[in-house]
Amino acid sequence: TFTAWCNSHLRKAGTQIENIDEDFRDGLKLMLLLEVISGERLPKPERGKMRVHKINNVNKALDFIASKGVKLVSIGAEEIVDGNAKMTLGMIWTIILRFAIQDISVEETSAKEGLLLWCQRKTAPYKNVNVQNFHISWKDGLAFNALIHRHRPELIEYDKLRKDDPVTNLNNAFEVAEKYLDIPKMLDAEDIVNTARPDEKAIMTYVSSFYHAFSGAQKAETAANRICKVLAVNQENEHLMEDYERLASDLLEWIRRTIPWLEDRVPQKTIQEMQQKLEDFRDYRRVHKPPKVQEKCQLEINFNTLQTKLRLSNRPAFMPSEGRMVSDINNGWQHLEQAEKGYEEWLLNEIRRLERLDHLAEKFRQKASIHEAWTDGKEVMLKHRDYETATLSDIKALIRKHEAFESDLAAHQDRVEQIAAIAQELNELDYYDSHNVNTRCQKICDQWDALGSLTHSRREALEKTEKQLETIDQLHLEYAKRAAPFNNWMESAMEDLQDMFIVHTIEEIEGLISAHDQFKSTLPDADREREAILAIHKEAQRIAESNHIKLSGSNPYTTVTPQIINSKWEKVQQLVPKRDHALLEEQSKQQSNEHLRRQFASQANIVGPWIQTKMEEIGRISIEMNGTLEDQLSHLKQYERSIVDYKPNLDLLEQQHQLIQEALIFDNKHTNYTMEHIRVGWEQLLTTIARTINEVENQILTRDAKGISQEQMQEFRASFNHFDKDHGGALGPEEFKACLISLGYDVENDRQGDAEFHRIMSVVDPNHSGLVTFQAFIDFMSRETTDTDTADQVIASFKVLAGDKNFITAEELRRELPPDQAEYCIARMAPYQGPDAVPGALDYKSFSTALYGESDL
Repeated sequence: TFTAWCNSHLRKAGTQIENIDEDFRDGLKLMLLLEVISGERLPKPERGKMRVHKINNVNKALDFIASKGVKLVSIGAEEIVDGNAKMTLGMIWTIILRFAIQDISVEETSAKEGLLLWCQRKTAPYKNVNVQNFHISWKDGLAFNALIHRHRPELIEYDKLRKDDPVTNLNNAFEVAEKYLDIPKMLDAEDIVNTARPDEKAIMTYVSSFYHAFSGAQKAETAANRICKVLAVNQENEHLMEDYERLASDLLEWIRRTIPWLEDRVPQKTIQEMQQKLEDFRDYRRVHKPPKVQEKCQLEINFNTLQTKLRLSNRPAFMPSEGRMVSDINNGWQHLEQAEKGYEEWLLNEIRRLERLDHLAEKFRQKASIHEAWTDGKEVMLKHRDYETATLSDIKALIRKHEAFESDLAAHQDRVEQIAAIAQELNELDYYDSHNVNTRCQKICDQWDALGSLTHSRREALEKTEKQLETIDQLHLEYAKRAAPFNNWMESAMEDLQDMFIVHTIEEIEGLISAHDQFKSTLPDADREREAILAIHKEAQRIAESNHIKLSGSNPYTTVTPQIINSKWEKVQQLVPKRDHALLEEQSKQQSNEHLRRQFASQANIVGPWIQTKMEEIGRISIEMNGTLEDQLSHLKQYERSIVDYKPNLDLLEQQHQLIQEALIFDNKHTNYTMEHIRVGWEQLLTTIARTINEVENQILTRDAKGISQEQMQEFRASFNHFDKDHGGALGPEEFKACLISLGYDVENDRQGDAEFHRIMSVVDPNHSGLVTFQAFIDFMSRETTDTDTADQVIASFKVLAGDKNFITAEELRRELPPDQAEYCIARMAPYQGPDAVPGALDYKSFSTALYGESDL
């Protein structure tokens, strides 16, 4: 038995013994056996064949045995060298006891008692097996078969064994152990059966081999389970990290594409094109942006959940790749909203500008057309040299006519100045058709200068012949002088009555109606002036007829005939009711707009304060947090549903706001809330309740993962809230120190206390923000009160799987771990570079430390 036991270990070193008392005499194989079973190096042996060399080698082995706390009584090196079989066997038994049996520990029993208790526990469920000792309890062989079947049931058909056939039972167990368990056959079945009391030492030696074989398999299974658990956590975290990176990249790319569109300030030429831009912007606010708001909120929730899981599994915090931090997303989002706000304001200003431009351009065209119609033929008339052949009376008439023309010319000066001023304003407002406006304006100004020059030249010519003038028809002159300004007044009235107008408030349209009513009040006086002018013309005709004077035809001093005056007066009478109708229509439109303003204001003045009240209530809920975390979570989710159920009120407000924008209403004095304020408040409300729910969920994760009781969580919350004086959800350094002191931490104001406080602050506030959140406080307290896996524990587990080697092979990983986790390790473990490396050796130590952030994976 002892020979087989020794060979089972020496085989690992590539050697064997045949006779214990002979093969151990030189001490060489004895030292080799001790190195194999202890895993330690003994002093270098002496290779000489002299007796003194052998004695020295045996003494080195005996000294090593004694160093392990074994007392060697009456065993000397000389007896071993001399081949004393009794002493040699005693020494081997001592080695077996120390290295194979002494370290066995089962339920606070060790060595022989521990081995016996282990056998009893393992064979207890089997019939006909009652292990009470290490001799007769094993004679029938059933105990050996029961041990094997308990650990490897597929190797033994236990139900087919018979108690009355001990030799078959023993041989079956010995053969199975040697073939499948690598336990050499140390006993002989016939010797055991034929001996009244089998040798106790032989039985113990053989049974200890079973203990070590099965104990090693159990350790390997435990180690594999630990590694699987650690790797599963790591794989899940990596999936979460990849999902975050992908979602963050997509959101940042959308923001990157959207901001240039919002920052594009190139104005369009027409109102229709700008209104299309406004419609595109509305689609962006209603259709494209809301899903991105939800994605941003979900991304923050996923990031916080991932960080909580990493902290709970004692992993390093997740650091997204450069440019994909939550702060980067928030900065990009803030830039987006700034661009969005400026874009809407720019669109509205551009639409107002284009409306103003269209109004001015139409006004320019009307005034220019009237002026061009008036100047038509004037240059020809001023260049006409009719005075060269005219009579004296004709000359006088021509002078008077020219004076009337100059009066008319002066009356048109204001219109020319107005045309130039409008053209200048169109240029300043960057009107798209400024070139044609400038060309037309320049032509009018050049023609006006020419008329002034021609008028001056004709006056000089007429004045040269003024001495020849004697008579003049005073009535015609008076008619001309009064008809010309009246005609000019009528043209101005027609121009005003046809003038376009743009108003935005009820007050503005009422001002226009008041001005129009004032104009209508002057019509009776104007009518009397018209009748007086016509009376002058009739009186001139009456005098000419009564005195038989033959008039040459039309009034020589003016081209404004009574027919023209009557025609224009009739035109004025037609335009007045049209103007009335246009003003009333605009008044109705403005009244409708006022109704839209009041309707929107009524709803906004309800929704706005409601959102503000809910924000304040959420703030109080997040501070008070009464009841269990599950109750708090249920309450918050119920609260969130009540907020979501309020969304139809916001949709109604959006519909009313769209009607206001379609009506081009730009201000509302009935409310301080704009749709932008309401949208931002609603988005902040949804984000705040979602974040608060996420905080409670993370606290539940922390509580469950760390085994923190509800009472502890309430104590932590009560302590935190007590020192959170401003109810801001975070503690300053001094508040946090006072909180720690109240919980029993020694962080008083001395050197040791300050050092401990700085250590704790570096854990709860790694970014040195100067604030400690409740989640960071809970994480710290959970780490202080619970235990987690460490890198050293994972390294120890891998060492068990590697058979105590400093490296592990891919074959060993595939044998001990599930396929997906084995391949996960193989793909990430670096090659082992130690002096004892073999081809394909993998470094499990650096891999384990990298899992916990202690090195780079």
